[in-house]
Amino acid sequence: MTGESVGIAVAFSAGLFSFLSPCVLPLFPSYVSFITGMSVADLTADLSPAARRRVLIHAVAFVVWMVVFEKSPWPTLTLVVSLEAIFLSTFVMIGQNRQAAFQQTKANHDFNEQELELKTNTELTREIHALTTELHRRIIDTPAG
Repeated sequence: MTGESVGIAVAFSAGLFSFLSPCVLPLFPSYVSFITGMSVADLTADLSPAARRRVLIHAVAFVVWMVVFEKSPWPTLTLVVSLEAIFLSTFVMIGQNRQAAFQQTKANHDFNEQELELKTNTELTREIHALTTELHRRIIDTPAG
């Protein structure tokens, strides 16, 4: 292994560890927002193929800029770490978007089930009241005899 490939491997590993660091995760949506020119709300609400294509186009433009115009190895290391952050944070946002959709579907289902249960309980309570009233009328209101 050459010194440059070791440096790239170390930079990649450092980028991966820093990405997985809990104190850094909240920064990635704003980072991807800055890179793509889209707001964080747009990125999390709409990760359609068009939004993903926009992330990819900006990432490719970043790579071309770094490879063509920067000549020392440090920008290349920055390129590797930055691309890693771009794509990993995009995947995190895609996962969050899918999880949010799943949670919304589950919440809707739970709400419908609870509404049905409430309706059934209300009907049962009305029936019990009617039966109690009828029993009261037959036993108490009618004279013995």
